Amino acid sequence: MSNALDVRLLALILAGGEGTRLKPLTLDRAKPAVSFGGQYRIIDFVLSNFVNSGYYQIKVLTQYKASSLITHLTRGWQLAPILGHYVEPVPAQMRVGRDWFKGSADAVFQNLNLVYDSKPDVVAVFGADNIYKMDVSHMVDYHIAKNSELTIAAIPVPIEQASQFGILSVDENGRMLDFVEKPEHPTPMPGKPGYCLASMGNYLFSTRFLIQEILRDAAISESAHDFGKSIISSVVGKEDIYVYDFMTNSHPGMEPKERGYWRDVGTLDSYWEASMDLVAVTPIFNLYNRDWPIRTVYHHLPPAKFVFDYSDSGRQGVAADSLVSPGCIISGGRVVRSVLSPAVRVHSWSLIEDSVIGEACVINRNARIKRAILDKFVEVDPGISIGYDLERDRERGFTITPSGIVAVAKGTHVTK
Repeated sequence: MSNALDVRLLALILAGGEGTRLKPLTLDRAKPAVSFGGQYRIIDFVLSNFVNSGYYQIKVLTQYKASSLITHLTRGWQLAPILGHYVEPVPAQMRVGRDWFKGSADAVFQNLNLVYDSKPDVVAVFGADNIYKMDVSHMVDYHIAKNSELTIAAIPVPIEQASQFGILSVDENGRMLDFVEKPEHPTPMPGKPGYCLASMGNYLFSTRFLIQEILRDAAISESAHDFGKSIISSVVGKEDIYVYDFMTNSHPGMEPKERGYWRDVGTLDSYWEASMDLVAVTPIFNLYNRDWPIRTVYHHLPPAKFVFDYSDSGRQGVAADSLVSPGCIISGGRVVRSVLSPAVRVHSWSLIEDSVIGEACVINRNARIKRAILDKFVEVDPGISIGYDLERDRERGFTITPSGIVAVAKGTHVTK
């Protein structure tokens, strides 16, 4: 193996997560199928990273409420099978017993036939839950140069967030010295006391080592069968295992401010914050880089439309500091610092601020929405306010996050 693109690489994307902390957005779909950035799904970001990096053999391991995810992949991610290129959803099949996946490592164990059949040099095991851009070939080059059995992508995170991640320590050559899953009292990075080095949940394995460790773990009945808790924790100090510094990664067209951008959107608050990153005047995460496109299903919808310009009566169809997807009609309403998914209707004298509005939502006249997340097909009746009186929103059955973001479930009709 001389360089990254000479490697025969099979990507296994773990996309079976339930995403309980993202409810109500995950009541009807798996976490990777949750929409993000208007017209995308969360899984589109990791898939775009692999395809843009030149890797076209991708299996997506699904389980929890996978219908929406599978539909998205089969309709939108058709590569070139005549060249051996594919993005293929793999449903949970109970191949080795009567149990569904008991953890991320068990998901790979139950699908080891994919590895045996493909005979790759390297197996990439990546999550499908994060928003970031990554040229995977740079990590593969590092993996090859270190002659590594396992390479773990990592990024510094503030120490107060360390309990949410697997925390690593490394020597001066990048070799992993220790790994602790979600520690209560994390060890800070040397020379960077306010930060810890966190695993991104993205791994490159030599095929031999992956099979060896997955089979070893599968034989331990009391194991959690999880990559962090079970696989990574058990191999500390045993093999040549290295940590890849994501802060060194770059991709074509990357702006300096994008370096190291990685967001775990596992909670409603983090999902909302990452969405607000997109609508900044000069966003850190750039969706408009044509050298590194984020790919998705193409929606056969007309361009967004803005109608009415009666400034004297306040009936103006306008949007500022916002993302407005195809098919939207802003009909005399105002949208500020918000993300609108496809086919949203915003009617006269309504106001949407600091919010994420799902596909085909209808915001009727004089409605007001602030710091909210609306799943698809929500209709808000005339004159209704969301996000202004949290107690009233709680009485309506809406989810209220610790920071006061209001989340409304799919298909809700919000009345008085």
